[in-house]
Amino acid sequence: MTRRTRRRRPARNAYIRRRPARRRHRGAPNGLFGLLAAVLVMAATAAVVRWLLANWWILLAAALAALAFGGVWLYRRAEQARWEQTRFNALRYDLPQIDALHHRAFEYAVRDLLRRDGCSDARQVGGAGDNGADVIATDPHGRVWVIQCKHRRNGTSGSAVGTPDLQRVNGTARPLHGADVVAVVTNGRFSSRCPELAGALRMHLVDRRILARWAAGSQPLWDLLPKVPPPRKPIT
Repeated sequence: MTRRTRRRRPARNAYIRRRPARRRHRGAPNGLFGLLAAVLVMAATAAVVRWLLANWWILLAAALAALAFGGVWLYRRAEQARWEQTRFNALRYDLPQIDALHHRAFEYAVRDLLRRDGCSDARQVGGAGDNGADVIATDPHGRVWVIQCKHRRNGTSGSAVGTPDLQRVNGTARPLHGADVVAVVTNGRFSSRCPELAGALRMHLVDRRILARWAAGSQPLWDLLPKVPPPRKPIT
């Protein structure tokens, strides 16, 4: 038997030219939709304008209500500011009150005394990472105060504030906080070596005696300390 020969199919050309697909033109529908949207927006705007013109009294009532609300809000803010200023002006502490404070509350008391004397930006910053400052304030003369607070529950019977406390705040007060006046305030006492070191470092010590006069409200702190730097600006 003879084998049946198979006819070979002609090899397809690997490079068959394909007709480029026709691109659909989508620009026209998109442009039509955009034009339609613009027309609708213009029509809606015109309708709103016509309605407002026909009902102008509603706009007037809304404007009057907004003005009244703003006036009440400003009045309340002004009243609150006056009340706060009155409260600070009347702020007084005696030494037994100060001795009974927590050390953090003592920092806030020093801040409030500074605010009472016109340091509107006085703020308590003591805590972890305070870099030696417990209270920072700018007085009415433009001088920046950096204060370290040392509270002693037993007053002068407690441990004395020593020179390491002075060195700690002195190392950061001017380079980090831009202090013009550096002070350490305590309701206790300072060690015998502190006054000499404070003079050398151009620092101020507020001991229990000065604190009592300051907290009584008779004078601001800068009037109770010697050799305070001159004012940066006059009081307006």
